[in-house]
Amino acid sequence: MVILIKVVQLILALSILVVVHEFGHFITARIFKTRVEKFYIFFNPNFSLFRCKKVHGKWRFAFFSKNVPEKYITHERIDPVTNKKETTYESIDLSTLPSDDWRTDEDTTEFGIGWIPLGGYCKIAGMIDESMDLEQMKKPAQPWEFRSKPAWQRLIVMVGGVLMNVITAYIIFTGLLISQGSQYLPTSEVNKYGIQTSSTARELGLEDGDKILSVNGKYIDNFSQIQMELLLEDSEYIEVERNGEKVRVELPEDAVAKIVNADTRLMSSRMPFVIGEFVPGSVAYVAGMQKGDKIISINDKYVPYYNEFVTEMSDYANQNVNIGVVRDNDTLTFEIQLASDAKLGVYAMQVLEYKKQEYTFFQAIPEGFNKTGKELSDYWKQLKLVFNPSNKAYESLGGFISIGNIFPSTFDWVAFWRLTAFLSIILAVMNILPIPALDGGHVLFLLYEIITRRKPSDKFMEIAQSIGLFLLLALLIFANGNDILRLFK
Repeated sequence: MVILIKVVQLILALSILVVVHEFGHFITARIFKTRVEKFYIFFNPNFSLFRCKKVHGKWRFAFFSKNVPEKYITHERIDPVTNKKETTYESIDLSTLPSDDWRTDEDTTEFGIGWIPLGGYCKIAGMIDESMDLEQMKKPAQPWEFRSKPAWQRLIVMVGGVLMNVITAYIIFTGLLISQGSQYLPTSEVNKYGIQTSSTARELGLEDGDKILSVNGKYIDNFSQIQMELLLEDSEYIEVERNGEKVRVELPEDAVAKIVNADTRLMSSRMPFVIGEFVPGSVAYVAGMQKGDKIISINDKYVPYYNEFVTEMSDYANQNVNIGVVRDNDTLTFEIQLASDAKLGVYAMQVLEYKKQEYTFFQAIPEGFNKTGKELSDYWKQLKLVFNPSNKAYESLGGFISIGNIFPSTFDWVAFWRLTAFLSIILAVMNILPIPALDGGHVLFLLYEIITRRKPSDKFMEIAQSIGLFLLLALLIFANGNDILRLFK
C-alpha cells in the first residue's frame, strides 16, 4: 500500500508538471500562429487511452484507440542486393478521406492521454523534435510551421516550457507561504545541546556536542542548510564551540566527496530524552513513568541525550534494567523488564523550538521569488557536483524509484505540493541544459543562429537530435540502473 501511495503521488506530480511544461510550448507557439499538431500527457506508442480534436468545428472523442498514419504511410523493404532495410514514404491524399476523418482538419490540435506515464509531448509542426518526423521536413516550409518563424519567436517557444515550470514553482511556493508560512529549526536552538554526529561528520573532525558557530565565517541561521552550505559553497572550515572553547575545524580536500557518498545526514540535533507519549502496552508506563519525565541513566550509566540512550539500550534486550529519570527536581529509578526489541514504548518530546514565520499575501509575493531563486541556484550547484567525477556524486544519481521515494508514505497535500514545486525546479534546470533533444539544446542552436545569422541545416539538426536522444536514453538507463543496484545493497 505504501508503494502504491508513493507511485500515485509521483504520477500525479509528473502529470501536472508535464502539462504545465508542454503548455508553455503550446501557448507560445499559438501566440506566434504556429500550428501545434498534438498535445499529449504520457507517451502513446501504437495506441492512446484517450484523444480528442475539434474537427471542422465539432469536437470528436475516442477512447482506447489505435494510432493511424497521419500524413503518409511508411513502407519498409529489404534490398536484395545490399541486404539492407530501405524505408519509403507514401503521402496520404487528405482530400480522399471522409469529411469526418480527424486528419482532414490540420488547423486544430489533437489532445490526448497516452499509456506510458513517463512524460508527455507537444508536437509542433515543422520542428525537429523527439518525434523525428523527417518526412515532413523534406517538404517546402509553410508559413504556419515552426521552421518558418523568425529565430526570436522560435527561441521564445523553446524557453516557454522551462519558464512555465519556474512560474509553477513560484506559484506553489508562494501559496505555501501564504497558507502554511515557513518553519525551520534555528541553529541557535540546536546549540543549546549541541549536535549529534554521523560517522562521516566525525571523519571531518566534528564531535558529538559541538555547537556550530559558522561555516567559512558565515553564520547559518537555518540548521538544515548547514550541510547544503558545506556541499555547494566550497567550504574550507567550520567554527564550533567545543567544551566551552572556540575550535576551528579544517575540512579535508575530499570533504564534499565524503558528504555526497554518506548514507546518512552529516549531523542532526541532539536533545535530552523527555517522555512525550506512551504507546499502548508500554513497559515504561506500566513501571510508573509519566509524561514529562527526563531519562538520564541506564543501570547507573549517565546517558542524558536521546541518541546516547537509544544506542546504550540496544545492549539490554530481554534483560532487567534500572532506568533513572528526573521528575520535578527529584531523581527516580524504575526497574523494567525489556523485550527483544529493547524499547520502552515511549515517544520523545520535542524540546527544541522551531521558528515559524507567517506571511500575508503581499509579504509572500517577494518571499516566493526569493525561495524560487534560491532553489534554482541550489539545484544548479548540485547538478555541477554530478558532473565532477572527483567527488563521485554521479553514483548518487537516481531515477524514478529515487524520485518516488522522496514522497511520504501517507498522502499529505502540503508535502505533495512542496515536492511538486521542487520537481518543477528540477525539470526547469534539466530541460535548459544545452543538450540536443532538450529545450536547452534548441536554445543553444537558436542563439547561434541569432548571433551568426546562419541557420543550422536540417541534416545537422537531425543528427544532433539523434545524439541527444541517445545521451538522454543513456542517462535514463544509468540513473534507473543506480536505483536497481541500491535495491540489492
